[in-house]
This record gives sequence, structure tokens and C-alpha cells, in this order.
Amino acid sequence: MPAIHAASNSTATLPEGSRSGPRPDHTPNIRFCASSAITGTEPNTHRRRHRLEVNRAVGSFHAGLAARRGHMLGDMTIQRMDNVAIVVDDLDAAVAFFTELGMELEGKAQVEGLFADRTVGLHGVRSDIAMMRTPDGHSKLELTKYHTPAAADAEPGNPPPNTLGLHRVMFAVDDIHDTVARLRAHGAVLLGEVAQYENIFLLCYLRGPAGIIVALAEQIG
Repeated sequence: MPAIHAASNSTATLPEGSRSGPRPDHTPNIRFCASSAITGTEPNTHRRRHRLEVNRAVGSFHAGLAARRGHMLGDMTIQRMDNVAIVVDDLDAAVAFFTELGMELEGKAQVEGLFADRTVGLHGVRSDIAMMRTPDGHSKLELTKYHTPAAADAEPGNPPPNTLGLHRVMFAVDDIHDTVARLRAHGAVLLGEVAQYENIFLLCYLRGPAGIIVALAEQIG
């Protein structure tokens, strides 16, 4: 279930000293700076040249602004990645596993009804979910336990790391060896070993709840 975040809008304002009377068209300051340099003693040709330069600058400003707005609106397809869902058989054990890892339980809920059936394309959905979040609040896992219809077993039961599809989540940790030791108490199994990438990272893959792969990375340099 996606989390809803309030969006904040900011409005830019111009300094009071840069205004010269009403500006309903929001013309940039360059018009007023240039026109203030034009005096009655200036030849008409100079006046026309100044006006031409100002009009060109203003035209470029508006054209660039319109292009930027069009680019922003045209390319905006998502706001954020909200969460990744993991279907588990033992919800409490999965919550305990990711809590040990350092995630926080945001809340639990039961999901059922026509909207759930229509959303996931199954009939008679009844499930319990637990939303876990990282301490910074930016990343979330939705742990799901299906009561009906029963969860289908994946083939093979513990797919290897090179299996097609989504199968791994990675976390940055402070102490990889301590984290591995704590997760082993919750059934985690190392797929290989803790390996070092140059003088930058320590990395490892663990088998976690429901057979998923949990990757850990500790930055060392």
C-alpha cells in the first residue's frame, strides 16, 4: 500500500528594490535595468538598439522558461519509488528479521475486499501486511502474508542470484560482520562470504525470509 506524502510548494519572489511598479506579465528585471539606462539625451538610434536588445533578452527568457516547464511536465512520470513488497509465510518472523537488520515497523494492516482483488488480479484476497522503513524514512519494504488465496511456492524454492526477475534487496550497514552475526540468529545463511571490493566496500549476500537474497554493503574507504 503506497505511503502518501504531503507535497510542499514554494513561490519565488523578487526583491522589493528590483520592482518598478506593477508587473502583471512577470517580465524579468532585465527590462527595467536596461530601460533605466536610456535617457532623453540619448540618440534615437541608441534607444532603439537598447529596446531591441532588451526585447531579445526577454524573448529568450520566456522561451527558455516555457521549454523548461514543458520538459519538467513531459518527463514527470513518477514521484518516487514508494516500496518493495515481499510475500512471506511467517509475517512475525520476517518483521523480526528486518527489525534486527535495523529497519523500523511503520505499521500493520489487513487487506481484503473488492479493491484488493481488482488491484492484484486475484479472487478472494485476504492478507496481512507489515510496512518496514529504513531509519531515514526514504526506503520501505511491504511484508505480505497471504491467507487467501494461499501463497504460491516459487520454483525453485531458493533461486540462485542469477535467476531472472526481482530477487534481491541491498542495505548499507555500519558493521557488516556484526550484522551478519545478528541475522544468522534469525535464520540468515551466507551464500558466499564477506568479500572486499578494492579499498571501498565489504559486500555479502544472505538468504533471508521467503528465500529472498539480502545484500549488505559496508563502506570502508
